[in-house]
Amino acid sequence: MSPARATRVVIADDSALMRSVLADELTRAGIDVVGVAADGDEALARCAELKPDVLSLDLAMPGRDGVGVLQALHVRQLDIPVVVVSAFSAGAGARAVDALAEGAFDLVAKPRARGEFDGFARDLVERILLAHSERARRGAPAAPAAPADRARRLAETDARLARGSATAANRVVVIVSSTGGPRALAELLPRLPAPLGSGTLIVQHMPEGFTASLADRLDRASPLRVSEASGNDLIDGAQALIAPGGKHMHVSSTGLISVTDEPPIGGLRPRADITIADAAAVWGERLLLVVLTGMGKDGLAGAGAVRETGGRILVEAASSCVVHGMPRAVAEAGLADDELDLEDLPEAILAEAAS
Repeated sequence: MSPARATRVVIADDSALMRSVLADELTRAGIDVVGVAADGDEALARCAELKPDVLSLDLAMPGRDGVGVLQALHVRQLDIPVVVVSAFSAGAGARAVDALAEGAFDLVAKPRARGEFDGFARDLVERILLAHSERARRGAPAAPAAPADRARRLAETDARLARGSATAANRVVVIVSSTGGPRALAELLPRLPAPLGSGTLIVQHMPEGFTASLADRLDRASPLRVSEASGNDLIDGAQALIAPGGKHMHVSSTGLISVTDEPPIGGLRPRADITIADAAAVWGERLLLVVLTGMGKDGLAGAGAVRETGGRILVEAASSCVVHGMPRAVAEAGLADDELDLEDLPEAILAEAAS
């Protein structure tokens, strides 16, 4: 579903030059820039006053930073999708991952060289339009379950997961995600036991440099050891390896994990289809593929390989997806064995991994 009118955007960035450049690029693309802000408090004021369709948000701003803005939007119940626009550094990478876990729609990395600007502008326009379109498709957010009821259900599920973890020693698990994935992974991984099957591989579409921060954040919160794949890694039931941003992750015939600088496929590097197809060839019926929220169809070709070699496939249901594109493509092709809300996936993954 596409919005029927021009997308209205507020731009928040502490650089006057960046605000001007972004406003020019978005306006040229037919997006209506209704306001700009130089710091977090001003961004909140513009959002409350103007009710934009999307907020373009820098993270490093004076006073209240970008993560603080996201938290305040939730507290004030301002349901405005946020696209994070961030330069990369070790500190910025961690903040960007925190912002995505707090519910930011997606991340676009600021260009590091002049030759990267056109691609950056295209990516930003695409993410802003998609954020508005998905918000329009979903409509007003549904009333959440009562906290006590949700806590009780999660506690019951986690107790079953804990009882079953000792037997979860068979399948290899491959988890793939894109837009909305960092937040989904932040909910999913902490609820999975260690060991989990024979090992876990994760492909999350993120710009180069940010996946190490994602791995660090997930590692601190999860029973599994979570790290960025570095090449020549051995799969381990107690560990989850994440494909580095800007590299493809391969699996050799002996199960050795490697990363490469091969060209992007369909504009993506890492490409989930590569990892899935390699894993299907190695582990066959011992492979469990889990497709989470994300735009596009990456994972569809890989899912076909999983089906051909006898593996199992779970996809996230539309009701909990930020963007339903990747899981929908697999489900509509008739390849999914089950379609589940994110809340219900940990128990299903454990049951499949142990079978």
